[in-house]
Amino acid sequence: MARRRRRRLPDEVRAAAVRAGLAFAFTVVTVIVAVLASWSHTGLIVPALALMAMGVFVLVWCLIDVVVSRQVAASRHRTPNSTGPLDGSRERAHRRNGRPSAYGS
Repeated sequence: MARRRRRRLPDEVRAAAVRAGLAFAFTVVTVIVAVLASWSHTGLIVPALALMAMGVFVLVWCLIDVVVSRQVAASRHRTPNSTGPLDGSRERAHRRNGRPSAYGS
């Protein structure tokens, strides 16, 4: 069975994924610090919880950035220099190849 090679992700998607990975690592570290601070009953719990909340916010923001940049990269790949939103879609490609479209036209 032949394996298909995966295309390399565009630079903006890889950069967004790296930012999301760093935000995830920061959030995990702050969760660990908050748990340890709560077990030891120190005053470090308040800043640790504040940093943890900020880390969760940044992580969600970075994950949304990854999704949006993947969609933008996919639309660039699918429709280069197109005028309509469906130019280059599968239905239009099938019609150009002589095969019937899914809509019967």
